[in-house]
Amino acid sequence: MKLSVIIITKNEADNIQACLDSVRFANQWIIVDSGSTDGTVEIARAAGATVIETADWPGFGPQKNRALDAADGDWILSLDADERIPDALRDEILAAMKEPNHASFALPRLSSFCGRFIRHSGWYPDYIVRLFRRDAGRFSDSLVHERVIVNKGSTGKLRTAIVHYSYRNDDDVLRKLEQYSTLGARQAFAAGKRGGFGKAIAHSISAFLRSYVFKRGFLDGRAGLMVAISSAETTYHKYFKLMLLSEAEKR
Repeated sequence: MKLSVIIITKNEADNIQACLDSVRFANQWIIVDSGSTDGTVEIARAAGATVIETADWPGFGPQKNRALDAADGDWILSLDADERIPDALRDEILAAMKEPNHASFALPRLSSFCGRFIRHSGWYPDYIVRLFRRDAGRFSDSLVHERVIVNKGSTGKLRTAIVHYSYRNDDDVLRKLEQYSTLGARQAFAAGKRGGFGKAIAHSISAFLRSYVFKRGFLDGRAGLMVAISSAETTYHKYFKLMLLSEAEKR
């Protein structure tokens, strides 16, 4: 059974080498890059990956489908550049492919926030389908928060977590806040949702309470509070931008 790893990138020079090193057991590495200027493409090609450069940015889901379409493995492992596959998970993946009882597998993910791994706040175990037969799944067309839509067979679970270095520092937090809130607002607007200032306030408060209280983020100490505040900020800006789109439509 041939395994293809697919990754989408933009300016991931600090991550891509370590990511590829963690999946050396695969047969093929497909990277779709959307305009990196920091050497990501050169590093990936030197590491043996096939790199496809695109001039446009259609959103996370469509971009990942481009990578999927370029892969020819029997199995697909989808990763982000800031993720790593530990040795124990490598062994589980190879075993699952060798004697598959399912057409797809959800993998747990352990994510960090500014150097601290988060085990509550709704961040862990954070099961997500990342390993699937090429003919059994495809990504949703979502601009952001895309997912694999499994169209045949059952979905199993693996035990060892992907290690996800998600927010490296405050600059990274602010960059992703801007990106995700903008794409989230555009996606919500396209789906027919409309916003107002009251909704922006209410949803941000709800996001904070969900992360810090109901998902027990307080058990992560100061890091849990930082995650809850970040979640509230991102949610506020998403609905604030949706409000502006709604007002522009009326004008």
